[in-house]
Amino acid sequence: MKELELPKKFEDVMIRLLGEEDYSVYKESLSRPIYKALRVNTGKISVEDFQKLCPFHLSPIPWTQKGFYYDEKEDAPSRHPLYYAGLYYLQEPSAMVPASQIPIEEGDYVLDLCAAPGGKSTELAARIGTKGFLLSNDVSASRAKALIKNLEIFGAKNVCITCETPDRLAEHFPKFFDKILIDAPCSGEGMFRKSGSMITAWEQNGVEKFVNLQRQILTEAVKMLRPGGTILYSTCTFEPDEDEEAVEFLKKLNPDFKILPIKMYEGFEPGHPEWCQSEEARADQDLRTTAHMFPHRVKGEGHYVSMVQDMSVEKDKESWESKAKGGYRPKKAVKNTEIDEFFSHVNGVFEIDKMELREDRLYYIPSGCPDLSGLRILRRGIYLGELKKNRFEPSQSLAMMLDANSFDQVLDITYEDSRALKYLKGETIDPGDKTFKKGYVLITMNGFPLGFAKAAGNQLKNKYLPGWRMA
Repeated sequence: MKELELPKKFEDVMIRLLGEEDYSVYKESLSRPIYKALRVNTGKISVEDFQKLCPFHLSPIPWTQKGFYYDEKEDAPSRHPLYYAGLYYLQEPSAMVPASQIPIEEGDYVLDLCAAPGGKSTELAARIGTKGFLLSNDVSASRAKALIKNLEIFGAKNVCITCETPDRLAEHFPKFFDKILIDAPCSGEGMFRKSGSMITAWEQNGVEKFVNLQRQILTEAVKMLRPGGTILYSTCTFEPDEDEEAVEFLKKLNPDFKILPIKMYEGFEPGHPEWCQSEEARADQDLRTTAHMFPHRVKGEGHYVSMVQDMSVEKDKESWESKAKGGYRPKKAVKNTEIDEFFSHVNGVFEIDKMELREDRLYYIPSGCPDLSGLRILRRGIYLGELKKNRFEPSQSLAMMLDANSFDQVLDITYEDSRALKYLKGETIDPGDKTFKKGYVLITMNGFPLGFAKAAGNQLKNKYLPGWRMA
């Protein structure tokens, strides 16, 4: 890579923070290739089983057991059938830190406030288990399209997706969430090597715009945190006003907040209160337990991660929890012959009383789903399919929720089988020596779902979602 041309104002700031000698090492690192990595979807497969199955040349990322570096000269994970089966997510290595550090417990209600394109939400969804709940939100409807797709590919279950501003969510969810992750919009200095366009954006937007936005987001997020809950705040910038100063601002919003130490790994840099302008932040030595990642010290891009916990005693847990959590139920039972007929082929995965039919589209409402009335909802639970002319057409997201044991007609192939690529490209495939009754067939690969086909004679008509097909 050629040497990046950095803005003079940015260079002056970084020299002030790092010193001239360390800054020259940092600047040199920006001319090196970026690190490529993937994170295993443990909601579908264990790390150990994934390593046995995958054909890539992987090396572990120190700060997460689920993450691995790969060499794009040797492997192309984005073009492999295992990627389409939702077994891993391609993610920048440093960006794996926030969702791996936030202390999710079984049954937690979690908010990913700035969620698109879904890297952190997919990991949170894998961690909450069957009893927890994730609200994945992004204010941008266009960015949220990728968020929806990534969560559906991962087979995420107890998830709803909204497109709302933080203040609107705060009105709806006072003292509601156990854990809140805020990967905040920022000036993006840590991504300069990954995307040259970030340099142009930095010059155009500066820092102040994002400082104000981050303060607004944090102000509303605090209102949604239950007593005893935890907020993880992260950015991809080195700017103290957006990092340490933001944490200090967060502490001022609630006197019961305490900074929780980030688990440190080789190359992580402790937070620097001495970089701050405000006297309160400069005096707050707990800021040293937050963490910076610089691209000349870790095998990843620039990032900052911090965590605070509300240490107050929760006085009336049962009262607010019973009113707020699990507040939504389908308005009426689904009674439809076509739907009943299709789900007679599904083996014990879905409960009929959790299904909701809205304008011929069928959804499955996850356990503990809150009342989202009045919010801009992109997905309330799992989209199962649609009624069309006296028939039910199952969705791609439904297919990704199943496995080789949960549907009565299954064609299981391996990723080495040429039919795997044919299916992902939308082609009709040959069932081989298997015969199927007329109707839907679940196509699985090494036991993991890819999508549906429809048996027609001795061929399987492809029903893989056109927008997901491999080019």
